[in-house]
Amino acid sequence: MKRILIALLLCSAVWAQVARDANSNYQTKEGRESVAKGLARANRDVTQRPQELIEAMGVKPGMTVADIGTGVGYMLPFMSRAVGPNGHVLAEDIFDDFLDKAKQTVAREKLGNVEFVKGAETDPNLPENSVDIALALDSYHHYNYPEKMLAGLRKGLKPGGHLVIVDYYKRPTAMPNGNAMSHIRIDAPDVIKEVEASGLKFVSQREHIKDSQYMAVFEK
Repeated sequence: MKRILIALLLCSAVWAQVARDANSNYQTKEGRESVAKGLARANRDVTQRPQELIEAMGVKPGMTVADIGTGVGYMLPFMSRAVGPNGHVLAEDIFDDFLDKAKQTVAREKLGNVEFVKGAETDPNLPENSVDIALALDSYHHYNYPEKMLAGLRKGLKPGGHLVIVDYYKRPTAMPNGNAMSHIRIDAPDVIKEVEASGLKFVSQREHIKDSQYMAVFEK
């Protein structure tokens, strides 16, 4: 019995707080303000290619889509327009100050089909079986508890729904100054294995930004 308990503790430790380095700037309001400035930078459309991403994800009118880790709400206008007036967008984040900034984006852009979801480090708190496509854009590497987050994402997806992960490669060229080597926990092949272990089926992978970001698609 003692050996079993030790094994369980070791197993849980593997999943606990695995993204400490990536999350170091998120621990204070001042740190998040600095992050927010980067998320709202003027040239982000050029570097992120949001409309191309929407098309590659297969977002259609009438869908319910979720922006996991919405931050300042950068993707919300693109998602909102793509699903149209009969669709819904769920904007999820774990920080109230980020959600406040995302609400400002929604108000400024006059988006009437966006709802906000306060998530947690272990669960995005999506309504069960409600989402056609969940997007984790530059957020997967911030999950401190990926196993639990993936379970929550799987629960929130409709049968046949898709999880789309867009993230940086763990390579020296993926982020400025080689930061991906310390900032990114695991590279794309291991992300795929990790997500598959949660019960989601791997569908496809493509390069989103050359030598920087990939897009991996999974199905419930």
